[in-house]
Amino acid sequence: MPRRHWQDGPAQLRLPGGTSIPLEIAASYRARTRGLLGRDTIDGALLLTPAASVHTFRMRFAIDVAYLSGDLTVLAVHTMHPGRLGAPRLRSRHVLESAAGAMAGWGLRPGVRVAVTP
Repeated sequence: MPRRHWQDGPAQLRLPGGTSIPLEIAASYRARTRGLLGRDTIDGALLLTPAASVHTFRMRFAIDVAYLSGDLTVLAVHTMHPGRLGAPRLRSRHVLESAAGAMAGWGLRPGVRVAVTP
């Protein structure tokens, strides 16, 4: 599969079954470093790419974290509280973040493949 050139900005996360979630893409070093810092919540999700791990230091709320492979298949999903350091995931190329509890509501679990559209 050819590598996609990601750019910062808005997009849509498409889930199996046709559900669409608002998505922000953070592909530049600056956008990935900022992530969800300074926010009180997020409407939808944030895709960090490339990324294999995340932290929640200085964050104001708990988040769900999904580690995605290069073809956007979910490898693992975890809830992280503020002040935590997530271990790097082997084979992870992207990390999806959302408010805690959101991913369970979306049915996101290991093995599910998602898509990103502009």
